[in-house]
Amino acid sequence: MERAQGQLEAEMQSLEEEKNRVIEEAFIRAESEMKAVHENLAGVRMNLLTLQPALRTLTCDYNCLKRQVQDFPYMLEKAITEAKQEVKVSSANQELLRKYKREMNLRKKCHNELVRLKGNIRVLCRVRPVCAGETDAADTKNKVTFDPDDDAVLYLSNKGKLMTFELDKVFPTQATQEEVFQEVQSLVTSCIDGFNVCIFAYGQTGSGKTYTMEGVPEDPGINQRALRLLFSEVSEKKPDWDYKITVSMVEIYNETLRNLLGDNPSEKLDIKMCPDGSGQLYVPGLTEFTVESVEDINKVFDLGHMNRATACTNLNEHSSRSHALLIVTVAGFNSSTGHRTSGKLNLVDLAGSERITKSGAEGSRLREAQCINKSLSALGDVINALRSKHSHVPFRNSRLTYLLQDSLSGDSKTLMMVQVSPLESNVSESVCSLKFAQRVRSVEIGPSSSSRRQAESSSTSSSPTHDGVEVQRYSLLSNMK
Repeated sequence: MERAQGQLEAEMQSLEEEKNRVIEEAFIRAESEMKAVHENLAGVRMNLLTLQPALRTLTCDYNCLKRQVQDFPYMLEKAITEAKQEVKVSSANQELLRKYKREMNLRKKCHNELVRLKGNIRVLCRVRPVCAGETDAADTKNKVTFDPDDDAVLYLSNKGKLMTFELDKVFPTQATQEEVFQEVQSLVTSCIDGFNVCIFAYGQTGSGKTYTMEGVPEDPGINQRALRLLFSEVSEKKPDWDYKITVSMVEIYNETLRNLLGDNPSEKLDIKMCPDGSGQLYVPGLTEFTVESVEDINKVFDLGHMNRATACTNLNEHSSRSHALLIVTVAGFNSSTGHRTSGKLNLVDLAGSERITKSGAEGSRLREAQCINKSLSALGDVINALRSKHSHVPFRNSRLTYLLQDSLSGDSKTLMMVQVSPLESNVSESVCSLKFAQRVRSVEIGPSSSSRRQAESSSTSSSPTHDGVEVQRYSLLSNMK
């Protein structure tokens, strides 16, 4: 027992020494790690101190660049005016012809640079006012506020939290149709230079999409104002340039294309690829009208609205359950240089983006809501693919994205007008719309190998027919008697 007791005491002594050694090593290691953490923290503090002046410099540069972008339209107009006064094209003066070409190219570059500085996909937000009949309900409290010093910031109160959304520009409730159009008109004129442009209104039903795009007869929206601007621009370019403006109207209802300007609006249309290898899409049988005046525009719109009305029992209800597209094609020819351009302007009034659970749809309305959500989800997938610069962009997942493919890729120019309701009852849908808008705003569309800009010399032959089916082109005045 004494021997065993001695052995135990020796082992206890050995364990005690081992414990003290381990504790001492752990303490030394912890002390070394703590010292390294303190050194890293000091480095981070130094980096923060050096980053503050850089942030102030970047803010100053951004404000300076913003002012330059605002001055671009005036500078551009001044340059064009001076070029027009300077250049008098004649067959006997090749030097003046060379200057004319140079100034025209410079104008296009300046205009393209202006749009690029504002962002390839620009996202604007318009908040509709509270209607007179909505003020009595309990859930009609206004949840949207604006930043008085920054017209690109919007605040939304949701469940006691104030959410901040930063877009390219925010239009308050008192903004007029003219103010909205002034922000998009530089994009509209890009189609004259041969670019594809897409402007679409996004938001839940009742948020004001149709009012922004179509307006009312006494105060028209973007659609009619855009065509009026195109008429004004092309008239200024005469007699050097000869332009032809054609329009068509398409409705996408339950993933079916309908020709709103044709003799049979209920006829289903299809989207096909041009057989000439240009990569362009076309719709066989789609009716196009040539327009030359505001009266022509009104007749086209009346015909399109009438055909939509005859296909349903309630125009307003049906309008909110389908996508409406106004497709404007501008083809130009310069007789002096032999230069041709062809651009397209897509003006899209999307169906309501509310979720199915929010809409409470049943039966046929449920199918409508499912088709709408599918197409809008496909639009979101396309946006995400463009944002992540994926090699494959799923344009074919819906009729909407497939039809707009040439205006959402390449060097095309896109603008999204997100419509928001300020009511408390619509806060959840407003949050979804604004979050989607912020994702869209981060997308950068770069030029691709298959450029969407159509420009060719006078030696190029005219466009062939597609699969033996030629797109119907009618003289507006003779067909609307």
